[in-house]
Amino acid sequence: MIIPGLVSITFRRLPPREIVRLVSEAGLACIEWGGDIHVPHGNLNAANEVRGMSEDSGIAVASYGSYYRAGLSEDAGLPFSSVLETALALNAPGIRVWAGNKNWEDADSSFKKNVIDDLLRIGCMASSSKISISLEYHGATLTSSNESALSLAKELAGSNVFFYWQPPVGKDFAYCADGLVKLLDLVSHVHVFHWAAEGGGIARMPLAKGGREWSKYFEILSSSGGNHSAMLEHVRDDSPEQFLEDAAILKKMTRI
Repeated sequence: MIIPGLVSITFRRLPPREIVRLVSEAGLACIEWGGDIHVPHGNLNAANEVRGMSEDSGIAVASYGSYYRAGLSEDAGLPFSSVLETALALNAPGIRVWAGNKNWEDADSSFKKNVIDDLLRIGCMASSSKISISLEYHGATLTSSNESALSLAKELAGSNVFFYWQPPVGKDFAYCADGLVKLLDLVSHVHVFHWAAEGGGIARMPLAKGGREWSKYFEILSSSGGNHSAMLEHVRDDSPEQFLEDAAILKKMTRI
């Protein structure tokens, strides 16, 4: 089953209660709450409050979108224990983290080992609380490409570490779909957005313009037989009105 939702950092300027209201109005089922502003790391009061308002509105907490960078954050003053404690207060079943701050091809073996060792460590910590760890598929990390994500997955085989998937920006459909197929058994959730060329650069577009591609991605995702949250992120112009339009499209596409 594919469960439609929202990544809260899509609306960083809005308070949590307004985000809950928008998600309810849109008829979406879940929210990934961000750790940078809406539920700050270590702020258990905020986590409990957001958990309560989500539950009261019948909206599931899909995950805790932390900004913990494996191999780096612990030494920079963000202990994973604080991230985990906040996720528990939020009642999040999973925590999203980043795999360092370098592309695979730019990282030496020592950097990769530090990131991998830290991922295995935090995976074990989270497992004891029945929470999973998922890596964001993102540029300037060790999951910046299909090839690097698969290389990292091999190093983490059998651990409590999974992957969020999103289409790599600037890549064609065939490349994106191939990456999803090859990583499918380890995909927990997906971030949903459509970016395309505009005015000599890359711009956010209404989800409807990427409907053909996303319908195919969801067909691939549903073939796993598991449950996955598909959460809107980066709507055009940060517009609540655009979000509501995109949410209606997302709901139609996820009724597979």
